[in-house]
Amino acid sequence: MSFTFRDKLQSGRFIITTEITPPKGVETSSFLTAAEQLKQYVDAFNVTDNQRSVMRMCPMAVGKLLIDAGHESIIQITCRDRNRLALQSDLLGAWALGMQNICVMTGDHTTKGDHPGAKPVFDLDSVQLLNTIRKLNNGYDLCGNRLKEAPDFVVGAVTNADIGQAMQYIKLRKKISIGLDFIQTQAVYNVEDFSLFIEKVNDFDVPVIAGVIPLSSEKMARFINNNIPGIKIPDEYIMRMENALEPVQEGLEIAAEIIRELKSMCRGIHLMPIGQHTHTKELLKMSGLKKGR
Repeated sequence: MSFTFRDKLQSGRFIITTEITPPKGVETSSFLTAAEQLKQYVDAFNVTDNQRSVMRMCPMAVGKLLIDAGHESIIQITCRDRNRLALQSDLLGAWALGMQNICVMTGDHTTKGDHPGAKPVFDLDSVQLLNTIRKLNNGYDLCGNRLKEAPDFVVGAVTNADIGQAMQYIKLRKKISIGLDFIQTQAVYNVEDFSLFIEKVNDFDVPVIAGVIPLSSEKMARFINNNIPGIKIPDEYIMRMENALEPVQEGLEIAAEIIRELKSMCRGIHLMPIGQHTHTKELLKMSGLKKGR
């Protein structure tokens, strides 16, 4: 019997997802090959939406190609590039093409990407977009006009697992009050902080999928600390990467250590290998993660 991502969320199964970065161009064989190689190890592929404001193929096209190849996709949709008309239009189109799982996020500002002169939209924020999806699921558009047929999206949102960031927590509570099927966190490197986060959100009874980014170098670790808000890599890990004879392998070991501690606290793990799936299978084995646990 085949279980969908929706089924697994509702049944309490442990979930493994990983990121697919759309191509910068129209070559699609690379991500389809990666997905095929990982199919037996992961439950769904989370497709990014012009991540870090770098222009790439739209996630709906990639999601459709993944579905056609027999994989389940989770489509990220940001508020940065579309106004409320385009967001609703793309969501309805995604549903019509078989994409049932959506992960909502604000999106990085365009000044951080490869088109710094692009005008950011941000007509809606992530909380307003979640409310829009709830209305679509209930059969109405954002202005209250009835739809001829309603979608039934599985909806997730992204948050920082650092409970010290009060505004992030307040925003998460707003998202949960609107209705979430899952929460996906940014990359976790401090397990103790994550356990405190889980204590605070457990009462909401929303499945939490913890994000993990394997490090490949000391330079990458410092870049993340300096450029990605909300992620703080401890000095201990930076020193390990700096002193490692084989940094990539050391990064995998660090990620595996983190995952082994996280998996008893949350409902799933989301691997973010920054576009490279060369070592994803190895990391899953090192971590003791198995699909459908």
